[in-house]
Amino acid sequence: MKIAPKSKLLFIGDSITDCERARPIGEGLFGAVGKSYVSLVEGFLGAIHPGHAIRIVNMGTSGHQAPDLKARWQTDVLDLKPDWVSIMIGVNDVWRQFDLPRQTELHVSPEVYEKTLDELAATTRPKVKGLVLMSPFYIEPNCADAMRARMDQYGAIMKKVAAKHDALFIDTQAAFDDVLQHMHPNAIAWDRVHPNIIGHAVIARAFLKAIGVTL
Repeated sequence: MKIAPKSKLLFIGDSITDCERARPIGEGLFGAVGKSYVSLVEGFLGAIHPGHAIRIVNMGTSGHQAPDLKARWQTDVLDLKPDWVSIMIGVNDVWRQFDLPRQTELHVSPEVYEKTLDELAATTRPKVKGLVLMSPFYIEPNCADAMRARMDQYGAIMKKVAAKHDALFIDTQAAFDDVLQHMHPNAIAWDRVHPNIIGHAVIARAFLKAIGVTL
């Protein structure tokens, strides 16, 4: 496994990561890491590699976009001194362009998205043992759908930034596309964005596979 024993692994992102995690820091007892893929990662790491004692922290915040992560990066990431950081952001950066098309002040352009991710990666990579960048996704198999096409554009940006900063890239959209060959989007996420337990398992499985954990 790529992550060494006794490491501190911090996840940050939007509502897909958040999922009712504890405040101010999503770590500890009574479901503090929330109900997202983060909890599944913690569970499987503990079950498969109990001796590694990997410490999991969830710092996702519902509704956030890339600039929101930048605004809280010092307190919510760097000050917590993680060994590994996993970022999944971009769904809201794209979604606001479609569900609130007239409120352009809420839109995050591809240029701003890339610049922000690039700055966060450049700041963080020298301070950690590993950085993971997970693509945003839209649970829609039709690649010609306008929002799916835009999401793919932002996913390509995430992949580009990961390559530039020697980060591990996880294509969560591809993971969902595999499942969508057999299931309708409504069976995974009612709004094609917020996954049910199956969807969170898809994300967790992709993450675990990327770090070298065999389920």
